[in-house]
Formats: sequence, structure tokens, C-alpha cells
Amino acid sequence: MSPNLLWRIALVVPEAHAPAFAEAVGDHADAVSTFELEEGGNWLVEATIHGQPDEPRLVSRVAVLAQAVGIDEPKVIIESLPMIDWVSHSYQGFPPIRAGRFFVHGSHHEGGVPAGSVSLLVDAATAFGTGEHGSTNGCLQALDRLSRHLKLPRGGRGGALDMGCGSGILALAVAKRWRVPVTAVDIDPEAVRVTRINTAINGLQGRIRSQGGDGYHTRLVGRHKPYTLITANILARPLARMAPQLRRHLKKGGYAVLAGLLNRQERHVIQAHRNQGLRLVARIPVGEWTTLVVKR
Repeated sequence: MSPNLLWRIALVVPEAHAPAFAEAVGDHADAVSTFELEEGGNWLVEATIHGQPDEPRLVSRVAVLAQAVGIDEPKVIIESLPMIDWVSHSYQGFPPIRAGRFFVHGSHHEGGVPAGSVSLLVDAATAFGTGEHGSTNGCLQALDRLSRHLKLPRGGRGGALDMGCGSGILALAVAKRWRVPVTAVDIDPEAVRVTRINTAINGLQGRIRSQGGDGYHTRLVGRHKPYTLITANILARPLARMAPQLRRHLKKGGYAVLAGLLNRQERHVIQAHRNQGLRLVARIPVGEWTTLVVKR
């Protein structure tokens, strides 16, 4: 078995069914995207996951969905990606990104940082989150807007939480924009490792505390609750499922930034949080992805 940690899942389906298959594949992956192959025709659904996916279960789910929507079963490609090749490819294809006042760039960027912007140094790595993806970009825009009026406590309880931190990019953004401590957690040990690296290269060791764990059950999360700000760039179904826990960990009057959901999934996520007494205050669509901001 190859020691590679990153795997690719890909299939081609008609445009009308791409969102449904993206959701189905997304439940088995860390990140998923859809791309138009031909106008008005087929779309590529592509996902990546750390660790080998459960191929029989994934193929079975795709087959059931294909039968349900009345199309031929698409071929599911599952292949390992050489880690160094993937990183190199991402590294070269990662130009600086603007999202509100945030300026995200890799260490290979030779230009300066625009005046008045908040610099986030994030190299392409094995954890999700460089600002290029629509969900991450939407989160950064949401944080920029919130920073104009939301105040966060400088220490102790009531600060910020980045749930499912990935590369740590959102934790970096909060720590730099508000200059406050941030708790960052992820179930993936690789994400925690990358977050700690990015924390160090951005000079934020004293502000970001990161730990691996099972979501809101992580001891570090409970130690610093309730939070004035929670970011959660995950996927639609986990977001909806975790809505009750989010409410219990969010301070009254606090805000949560939710992402990782396709536009068609926003109603489900909104309703799950409305059921917990949270109010939708903003939605930021970026391509096929939507970022939601809710308030308790």
C-alpha cells in the first residue's frame, strides 16, 4: 500500500444532477468541487480525502443515487495522489487572494502586501484551506464584515472558536483582525499539525491554541466556552447535525460563520439553526458555495 495520505474521487454526471452527487460524495471526503466540462452538458464532481475512502460504500451510494435520478451509473474514479506532487501543483497554482481586507498569500509570493490589508501567510499544504475555495473565501468576507462592529474579549472565556480548522486560515484571520486568543480544533491530526505550522509562520503562537478532538466534545473547546464568535467551515450535514451543540457553545448575542455548503443546501442548514433559536443575519454566495452568518 502506498504511503500517500491524499486520495482523489472523481465522476462525471449531467449538469442538473451535479449538486446531488457532490453532496453524496462530499459525505465521504474532506473537500468537494464541481466543474463544467461542456456548456449545458456534463460536469466533473471531484473530491479529496485524507486516507483511503471506503470504496464499496461510496460506489454503492453513487449507484443508488443514479438509479433514483434516472441516469446511468457513472464510473467512480478513486486514486491516490502523490503528496509531494499535489502540494507542488497547488503551490504553483496558488496566487495571492483578496477577500475583504484579508490578503492570503504563500511564501512564494514576491510582491508586497497591499496597504490596509491583513496579511495571511498560508502555503498550499495537506490540510484544506488556502482562501481559494469559495467556502473559505466566503468565510473571510464574513469575518471582514463582522470585524467592523463585533468586539471580542481579549482573554479568558467568550473569545473565538474555529471548529474544523483545516489549515487554520480562519483562526489566523480572527487572531490577526481582532488580536484575540482563538481556539482551533479538528478531528484530523494532519489539520492540527498544519494549523500549528501556519500559526508559527504568522507569529501567532501566543494567540492560537489548537488541538485534535471530536468537535464540541473536545476538552479544550469546553474549557473556553461560551464563545462570542464561532467559525465552522465543514459540510452541510455535519453543520446541521451540530447546530444544538453550536448554540450551547455560543454566547448570547454571539455570531457564527457557517460554510462548506452548496447553494442548494442552505435552506436545510438555516432551518437547523433556526430550530435552535439562531437568526440568519447574512448570506454570502461565492460561486456555487454559500457562507451563512447567524446570531444567537
